[in-house]
Amino acid sequence: MTPTTRQEVLGLYRKVLQIAKKWQSASGQIEETMREKEYIRNEARTLFRKNKNVTDPKLIKQCMEECEARIEIGLHYNIPYPRPIHLPPMGLAHKQGRTLRHQEKLRKISKPIYLKSHDEVS
Repeated sequence: MTPTTRQEVLGLYRKVLQIAKKWQSASGQIEETMREKEYIRNEARTLFRKNKNVTDPKLIKQCMEECEARIEIGLHYNIPYPRPIHLPPMGLAHKQGRTLRHQEKLRKISKPIYLKSHDEVS
């Protein structure tokens, strides 16, 4: 990791922690605000620690883009949790075979960038 990239990543981490510090829940309830602040801090720690040994520049860039997207979406909707994706159920696919694999591939491709790491951590 280049020193510039390292500074950008650390800057993103500090930005997330600052957001957690100033966070107010949509309902305004103190308990909910505290839960959401703790979630933001824990999610940041978990994801940044999980990716601390990543050395591939493309993967680092992808992780940074995901972080920025989650920050923007969280601030815009005032919800710290990742927004779920709405895809049709896989009820028409057989339990095995090409149709199932094809639908799974389409789901993986269509997953928004801000949810790429969420399933891995949760």
